[in-house]
Amino acid sequence: MKMAPKLTLDDAKVIMQACVAKAEEIDVDMDIAITDDSGNLLMFQRMDNARITSIDISIGKSFTASAARKSTRAYGEISTPGKPAFGINTSNQGRFSIVAGGLPLFANEQIVGGIGCSSGTPDQDEMVSQAGVDAFQELIESESQPIHACN
Repeated sequence: MKMAPKLTLDDAKVIMQACVAKAEEIDVDMDIAITDDSGNLLMFQRMDNARITSIDISIGKSFTASAARKSTRAYGEISTPGKPAFGINTSNQGRFSIVAGGLPLFANEQIVGGIGCSSGTPDQDEMVSQAGVDAFQELIESESQPIHACN
């Protein structure tokens, strides 16, 4: 049997808060999706002026990042004609995304989920997702610190 860490709703709240803060900082309202290790939606937020057409895109980016365990940018780079993953974006009922903005979440080298952002440029989407990854890594590091008793 393999024991694996799981992304919790509290983790997702920390990730979402960081993503929203970054989106506000760069002044781009985003659709932000967070999925679990199976690519199932755990949390979603559509900021006030985020694009309606980006709802499914952000969810697809998050699904891809968690289920495939790789950034959507990385898949985009290997999915052009003649590359090894050409056509992969048509898999999984069209949910597989090859546009930057989806990043996987790892804990103890195990996949625990993904973040997908959409409504800005691909680079802006990825920047907002990266803020969530960074916040999650800080959370993991803070939780792994030994607790010292004070006398």
